[in-house]
Amino acid sequence: MTTIYTAEALSTGAGRDGHVRSSDGTLDLDLGVPKEMGGSGVGANPEMLFAAGYAACFHSAMQGVARATRVSLGDSSVGASVGIGPNGDGGYALTVHLEIVIPDLPHDQAQAIADRAHQVCPYSNATRGNIQVTISVADD
Repeated sequence: MTTIYTAEALSTGAGRDGHVRSSDGTLDLDLGVPKEMGGSGVGANPEMLFAAGYAACFHSAMQGVARATRVSLGDSSVGASVGIGPNGDGGYALTVHLEIVIPDLPHDQAQAIADRAHQVCPYSNATRGNIQVTISVADD
């Protein structure tokens, strides 16, 4: 693979209760453990960041698929929910649910775009076979 862009970030402090900053300073966040995991719930967390990245990346993949097929997605959106829990082997695992909304297209056409986007999205390709990812397309 020829790399066309590399993002860099540094985590300092206590990991989930620390701080993250991108090398260019665009991302500069305090982190906090969610209340559900025994923390204060104050600050962002890795699952939020993963959900935001996956939603944006998948939405871009859908836009690319739509352009290639000369379809307009109109006022589309992608919501991502990222869950974390014990994996049964002493560690933790993630789950992802993507909710696709393309109000201006019939459900079958929106589903076809989402299915194709799932094949080209870098996040989908990175998680395939490693993380349970479900996709639902809202009815038109």
